Amino acid sequence: MWLINRKQLKDLDDGQLVLEYKKTGSRKHLGVLFDRYSHLVFGVCMKYLKNEDDSKDATISIFEKSMGDLKRFEVQKFSYWIHTVARNYCLMQLRSRRAMIYLDDDEGPGEKLLLEKSRELCPDELEGQLQLLEEAITKLNEEQRICIDLFYLKKYCYQDVASISGFSLNEVKSHIQNGKRNLKNYMLRKSHGQSFK
Repeated sequence: MWLINRKQLKDLDDGQLVLEYKKTGSRKHLGVLFDRYSHLVFGVCMKYLKNEDDSKDATISIFEKSMGDLKRFEVQKFSYWIHTVARNYCLMQLRSRRAMIYLDDDEGPGEKLLLEKSRELCPDELEGQLQLLEEAITKLNEEQRICIDLFYLKKYCYQDVASISGFSLNEVKSHIQNGKRNLKNYMLRKSHGQSFK
């Protein structure tokens, strides 16, 4: 009986599976959609996260998230919808990893490295800003790049950055401060179509 039901479920198109899931809440319908589209979601995650384990975890999280979302939203074409959900999820993951979006500065809290209203950016704009940030990091000198990476991306404290890098505590603070300023200047110039000098 279960095999017959499973086969019948597989014969349903995406729209029918979504409707049945909304009506019954049965995870079997979502399971068929997962079988159909997990490779697509995983591919999207790999494109953005560039890590197999993170992408596998994200794929599961995206489908878990979709259990609630499918009940709330009107989904016309599941393949497009799940692709968009996956893309936005990955962008939010990248955004949360980039503590440098909102940097505290020695001169005051909350100096924004990206745009003034970066929380309101659409996914395409956010993706562009994250790519620009990654590009800007490559333009830093080696000392600044090491300190910025360890402090903001790997979340080490000043003392740990000093121990790992071999720089003194004052050098670490100086490299981070100068690196933040250079990143901000680079991104502002690029955002206004100017080249970095």
